[in-house]
Amino acid sequence: MTKRIVIMLAVALAAMCPAVAGAAAPPGLNEQDRTFLAQAHQANLAEIEAGRSAESRGATARVRELGSTLVRDHTKLDGDVRRSADKAGVQLPGSPDTRQREQLAQVDAKSGKEYDRAWVAMEIAGHRQTLSAIAEEEKNGSSAEVKDLAAAAKPVVQKHLDLLQAAQKNGD
Repeated sequence: MTKRIVIMLAVALAAMCPAVAGAAAPPGLNEQDRTFLAQAHQANLAEIEAGRSAESRGATARVRELGSTLVRDHTKLDGDVRRSADKAGVQLPGSPDTRQREQLAQVDAKSGKEYDRAWVAMEIAGHRQTLSAIAEEEKNGSSAEVKDLAAAAKPVVQKHLDLLQAAQKNGD
């Protein structure tokens, strides 16, 4: 009888406390998967914010267009990340990390061509980091869904990197 009460109490507690229920997230989700989801979300938020900045502050049409591309693509990618995280019970951060916010503030302090050059350089570095995080997830993740998410994001991020490097080469 006492064992039944303990079990019922544990079930009731799990139902009332989402954190406890989330701890029992789908099997196959390891710490790498959780880290990737959180970092991908923060990167997407940073890219969306940086893209909006470029849309309004870019000195050249090319940088403004790249900004719009980043906003559009990273908004879609982030929707996929949020759906996977929700399904897995992974809580995501609410904003870009401190380093990302500081980098954008440094770029936003510039204007004209100097802004464009700094923005493109920041974006190249960020997209290289994202590709590295994707490779890490593909190598060490355990969730097929999260690994598929990373694999689907890879060509989009690579395309952005190629566009950014072309802009840098052309002096935009």
